[in-house]
Amino acid sequence: MHAIDLPSHPPTSPHPILNLAFRVFFSAAAIFAVVAMVLWSFIFTGHTHIDAQTLNPLYWHGHEMVYGYALAVVAGFLLTAVKTWTGVMMPHGYKLLAIFMCWLIARLGWLAFGLGWGFGFEQSAWPLYIAAVFDLLFIGSTAFVISRAVLQVKQYKQMGILSKLALLTLGNGLCYWGVASADMNLTRIGMYLGFYLIIGLVLTIGRRVVPFFIERGLSSDKNKSITVRNSKVQDIASLAFFLAFFIVDVFYPNKYLLTITALGVAGVNTIRLAGWYHRDIWQKPLLWSLYIAFLGMCLSFLLYALQPWFGYTHSIAMHGLAIAGVGMMTVSMMSRVALGHTGRSIHQPPKTVNIMFILMVLVFISRVLLPLVDTSHYLLWIMITQGAWIACFILYCSSYLPMLARPRPDGLFG
Repeated sequence: MHAIDLPSHPPTSPHPILNLAFRVFFSAAAIFAVVAMVLWSFIFTGHTHIDAQTLNPLYWHGHEMVYGYALAVVAGFLLTAVKTWTGVMMPHGYKLLAIFMCWLIARLGWLAFGLGWGFGFEQSAWPLYIAAVFDLLFIGSTAFVISRAVLQVKQYKQMGILSKLALLTLGNGLCYWGVASADMNLTRIGMYLGFYLIIGLVLTIGRRVVPFFIERGLSSDKNKSITVRNSKVQDIASLAFFLAFFIVDVFYPNKYLLTITALGVAGVNTIRLAGWYHRDIWQKPLLWSLYIAFLGMCLSFLLYALQPWFGYTHSIAMHGLAIAGVGMMTVSMMSRVALGHTGRSIHQPPKTVNIMFILMVLVFISRVLLPLVDTSHYLLWIMITQGAWIACFILYCSSYLPMLARPRPDGLFG
């Protein structure tokens, strides 16, 4: 056991939303999810003046979903969870605000570029150059405070997460380097590197928290004790297959290797899901949503495996993995964490959560499954996808932003 020095005075912040990172980052991520998707709908239909010679509009969308939305959720979760794991106080108040402002300024730069705002300057990419500075400051400062806490208490088992944060910094740097050097392939590699690192984090953190949430969420009912199955062998196999899949898909495209590695990830995690299953999860939206998210990831890896042989686009499988592994997983996690860490009952979520999660399932169906069977209405499926995504996060904002911006009911700091 490591002795943790408790602060001599209770922590304070100028506003409850700056008490812990999950408050400000979950709030901002939800708002940004709406704003970015609305703007993407205009970019996708050609209603903005984005400079496609500087950056492929598809990469604008991909970058902001990965390094804008997803990384904000990851930062909010880790900067909160590491406090629980290590006992070391994480940034709050003005220090947290400084980290958040780096993220926000970077997002404003990307939004300005997406709208085609040059503000009279000849160099249209200058908003992205400003964004680069603050984006790398954001990821770097987040990694620094997490690593400092982990090393302080010598929790070396967390080094895997720290290595992923370091690689996320590298991936984002590659995106900006690609813009600066007019090499869109470099930007593509940086974007996919970030995306698969986020999925790797989801597989790592999900392995820890989803079984815990299921056991915690069901064991309190009728005084029963629920234990789900886990296996170290499955954990190692999942990450090994995923690492091989990632290398093949990004750096060494080979349809045979892609099929083998993708099937490996899908198979291992399907077996893992079978060990986590309990029929009572369907009575708990905060549990079945996590389960469906993992199931959607398994289906997406299956789509990766079959794609070279059935001829549908790589984008179908990639969007499936993004929607399930990033979209639904983060919405579910944010919904559960926001309740528990603001001192509210996880057994009494807002009534809107069922609708939110159903909307995210609709996003998966309309963006992944329907285009597989009917390509003639592709634009319609895209419009439904965008609308369902926006509606989901509007509901999250209306349900959760008030509690994220208010003090805990029990008066504790958090």
